[in-house]
Amino acid sequence: MAFVDEARFFVKAGDGGNGCVSFRREKFVPKGGPDGGDGGDGGSVYIRASRRLFSLIDFKYRSHFLATRGEHGRGKKQHGARGKDCVVLVPPGSVIRDDATGKVLAELLADGDTALVARGGRGGKGNVHFASATNRTPRKATRGRPGEERWLRIELKLIADVGLLGLPNAGKSTLLSRLSKANPKVAPYPFTTLEPQLGVLDCGFRQCIVADIPGLIEGAHQGAGLGHRFLRHVERTRVLLHLVDGSGLEGDPVAQYRVLDEELRLYKDGLADRHRLVLLNKIDLLAPDEVERLTRALQEASGLEVLPISALERRGLDPLKERLAGLLEESEEKREEDTAAASPDMERMGGDGAER
Repeated sequence: MAFVDEARFFVKAGDGGNGCVSFRREKFVPKGGPDGGDGGDGGSVYIRASRRLFSLIDFKYRSHFLATRGEHGRGKKQHGARGKDCVVLVPPGSVIRDDATGKVLAELLADGDTALVARGGRGGKGNVHFASATNRTPRKATRGRPGEERWLRIELKLIADVGLLGLPNAGKSTLLSRLSKANPKVAPYPFTTLEPQLGVLDCGFRQCIVADIPGLIEGAHQGAGLGHRFLRHVERTRVLLHLVDGSGLEGDPVAQYRVLDEELRLYKDGLADRHRLVLLNKIDLLAPDEVERLTRALQEASGLEVLPISALERRGLDPLKERLAGLLEESEEKREEDTAAASPDMERMGGDGAER
């Protein structure tokens, strides 16, 4: 199944049903009053995040989502039934924008998050509402209001614990296949991976999601290659792994790291402050003293911890898994501390952001 991370689609809420003009007509009641019922409200369109979905592939085959209209009112003060809502399921991590204005309408991050994107039209009033002392037989009813409609654009930003970053042909797909049961395409040429790949890694105390972000190139923050489409998937990762090719076939490892670091910093503030590790890959092609020299050079250039590995021969992967488990635990603790620190402010604001 192809990975689709952008889509454009149309939503239309149901129109409201029309009010009814009717008068009570029964035996022995020849001149009954008005009894026209109201029209039902139209159904609304909601977008809901579902953890069962991982891609926007469904939007490739369906681009129009319509709620049903409300039923018309009837005599004997019978109100029309409300229209049925339409619920559009999307993967967690989806950003919904108005296609015309570009305004962000909702960000659905967790399973079950729901947003109203098109409100159903109000039902019309029956003639029973227009009776008065001077007009006992009103022949007036109102029509239902039209439901909202709009074109929307959805953008998926993967929610992963670990993001793999590297220049083309650095070995990210091979590493993902060794860390998890994912089976990405692996070949000895650049840009083998043209769409993000996900894998599940067992970190001991928990399972974590690893995302292989397709190879970046210099200038990716400006959209070079498919830079913007790829870089946005690292925005919600908690740990970033910089994978550099130590064999020399793809250039100097230190230069590779500097390109990745610079693209992160230029794309969005704060990304370079995440928990990060540098992985020196393909050490199976290097002599031991060359591995030590490159490790020291990368540590000096990055100021980060550097782990030498060989994804192909599975060398150094156990220490990498242990380190990832530690970083994810630190990240979880920091998030809990930040939440606790924010709690007094939320309590002072009344919990929903309104001053007491």
